[in-house]
Amino acid sequence: MSIVTRTGDDGTTGLMYNRRVPKSAPRVEAYGTIDELNATLGMARSLTPHAFIQEALLAIQRDLVLVMGELATLPSDLARYQQDGFKVTDQGFIERVEAVIRRVEAEGVSYKGWATPGATTDSAALDVARTTCRRAERRVHALGASGEPASEVVLVFLNRLSDLLWLLARWVETHHDGASATP
Repeated sequence: MSIVTRTGDDGTTGLMYNRRVPKSAPRVEAYGTIDELNATLGMARSLTPHAFIQEALLAIQRDLVLVMGELATLPSDLARYQQDGFKVTDQGFIERVEAVIRRVEAEGVSYKGWATPGATTDSAALDVARTTCRRAERRVHALGASGEPASEVVLVFLNRLSDLLWLLARWVETHHDGASATP
C-alpha cells in the first residue's frame, strides 16, 4: 500500500469513519494545527537537554494524538469512536499539565514583563510551540464558532498547555547553564 492514495486530489480529506470534508473545513484546521503543535513539541523535546522537560513533552505529545483523533471525528460519530475504544479528552489531560506547572512554579521561576524568545535554542523552540499552541486554541474555538461542537476540555487543555510552554521556556532560560537541573 502506498502513501499516495489520490483521495485528497479533489481538495477533500478523510475523517474517522470514512467521512469526507474539504481540507479547509474548520475541523481540519483545528486538528491540523494540533498536528503542527505536536511536531513543534517534538522539535523542542529533541533540543532540550533537560530530562524532565523531555518526559513532560512526550506525555503531552501522546495526549495530543488523542485530541487529534477526537477532533477528526464528527460529533455524530463520537459515541461510536468511544465504543471502538478511543479515548476522548477529559479533566485528566488538564490535571497532568497543571501538575507540571506546579512543579516548575515551585522553583520560583520569575517571569516579569514580556519575554523575548531566543535566549537559548531550546527555550526558543518552546516559545514556537507555545505560539503554535495558541493558534491551535484559536482554531478549536473557531470550530465551535462555526456551529460545530468543540470540546471545552480541549480548549482549557490548550490554554493550560500554552501557559506551561511559556513557563518552561522561562525555566530553561533561567537554568541554561545547568543541563542537569530538575525542578
